[in-house]
Amino acid sequence: MTPDGLVTIASAHDPVETMARVVAAVTERGLSILARIDHAGAAAKAGLALRPTEVLIFGNPKAGTPLMQAAQSFGIDLPLKILVWQDEAGATWLGYNDPAWLAQRHHATDGTDRILAAMTGGLAAIAAQAAARTNP
Repeated sequence: MTPDGLVTIASAHDPVETMARVVAAVTERGLSILARIDHAGAAAKAGLALRPTEVLIFGNPKAGTPLMQAAQSFGIDLPLKILVWQDEAGATWLGYNDPAWLAQRHHATDGTDRILAAMTGGLAAIAAQAAARTNP
């Protein structure tokens, strides 16, 4: 079951390759990478087991700022994030928050259509490029 507002896509690659492809797709689009969080690595340091689970945080202030101007609480969900994880069957997945769902959550739908459409298209393109069987 997919959580509300989360878009998921299966990857044709293992988690390490998938994340490398996410990084490449984000960088190619001129977005800034702000952080990379390795949840599995942190779990291992604490003596706990967790299948590969990693988050990339990235963004562009020109896109995010107008959303926060519409509803400052939007800042809790920005910058954008993509999660890459391996499920119990060994399949690799990507997930990201649907920008339209986030806008509804923060009541920031008035006058943000163009930005939300661009974010939605950009995230879908990044995920598709990273998950595809073909080379980026």
